[in-house]
Amino acid sequence: MITRDCLLIIAVGVLSVASCAGQDTLQVNSDSVRLKLENSRVRVLESRLQPGGKEKMHSHPAYIVYVIKGGTIRIHFPDGTTVDTKLKAGDVIYREPVTHWGENIGTTEIYEIMIELKKQE
Repeated sequence: MITRDCLLIIAVGVLSVASCAGQDTLQVNSDSVRLKLENSRVRVLESRLQPGGKEKMHSHPAYIVYVIKGGTIRIHFPDGTTVDTKLKAGDVIYREPVTHWGENIGTTEIYEIMIELKKQE
């Protein structure tokens, strides 16, 4: 018979494993990311990150970024490495699936449209 304490230990273990993987950016970064469109092929997100703003760790499938307002962003990866990138208005960037979080280290708002590509069956 499983006791209440055993169930609690199992639940904590499951939550710990789930938190190791990146989460959905729309859920964990709801203060800076908005859903614009979703269908069976794509999900379109609007992202605004103010100077000094920091996202929480999240994951994306393969996706495309269209930069509306540029700036300087530091991307943090789960292994502790970082990459600083200057984004310019009009940039279009393709990215492979990734788990990361971003930090606006510049002086301007970064405003992007992200188009996440869904796997087709």
